[in-house]
Amino acid sequence: MANSKFEYVKHFEQPDNLLPNTWVVVRIDGRGFTKFATKYAFEKPNDKRALDLMNAAARAVLADCQDITIAYGISDEYSFVFHKSTALFERRASKLVSTVVSTFTAYYIYLWSTYFPDTPLTTPLPSFDGRAVCYPSVQNLRDYMSWRQVDCHINNLYNTTFWALIQLGGTRAADKNEILFSRFSINYNNEPEMYKKGSVVFRDYELVEPGTHNVAQEIEGIVEPVQQSKTQTEKDKKRRSKARIVVEHLDIVGDDFWDRRPWLLSNTPGKIPKEP
Repeated sequence: MANSKFEYVKHFEQPDNLLPNTWVVVRIDGRGFTKFATKYAFEKPNDKRALDLMNAAARAVLADCQDITIAYGISDEYSFVFHKSTALFERRASKLVSTVVSTFTAYYIYLWSTYFPDTPLTTPLPSFDGRAVCYPSVQNLRDYMSWRQVDCHINNLYNTTFWALIQLGGTRAADKNEILFSRFSINYNNEPEMYKKGSVVFRDYELVEPGTHNVAQEIEGIVEPVQQSKTQTEKDKKRRSKARIVVEHLDIVGDDFWDRRPWLLSNTPGKIPKEP
């Protein structure tokens, strides 16, 4: 296309490339979701339908974007992790954030009727905001993920207790005794894992035994990114597209989750599990 006299306006765009060789986390949050949850009568303290919908939308984002290695979600938020070697959109923050937010929102609305078949969406429609943060080392990234999961546990424990107490209000003494017995005799450990641990979304490969794989170790958080050939990059992309994207509710604070799934940090696809 020929240049025009108006093309000078492109110079007003400011570069927003994120730091190279760092893990990029795009975290999205629901906008005004307290009112939204009230409008659609979400169950308290946890609505399984709403959480399953969040997880389904997150899976769709991973299927759409091969550069995302893992995602973690609780309540109305989700964190999507791009490998430190990603060059998607030249690592422009605005492009990465807008792509994740728009894709997630589109699937959230598209899949709504699957999880809320008797409650059609009306305006104002659900929307999400997002931000991108860079983490220089694996330890920083894991600490971030641990922070979100620990927050999940703390908030869920508080909310479970809070809503149990709310139900005591306006009841007769006999009802209060019954509620106290039925509610507070329940072992918190028996609560669904999704409520306590949140949801982890990733591509599933064969698990490995800790210590049997070679993943480049970071030294003070600084390593040189591995340069791959175009052929190898395409092969890895195909292997990722064949992998099953799973939603699990596992402990990601300890080492075992990461040690048995080295592909999450190495960005090298593992072996596709054999069909049973």
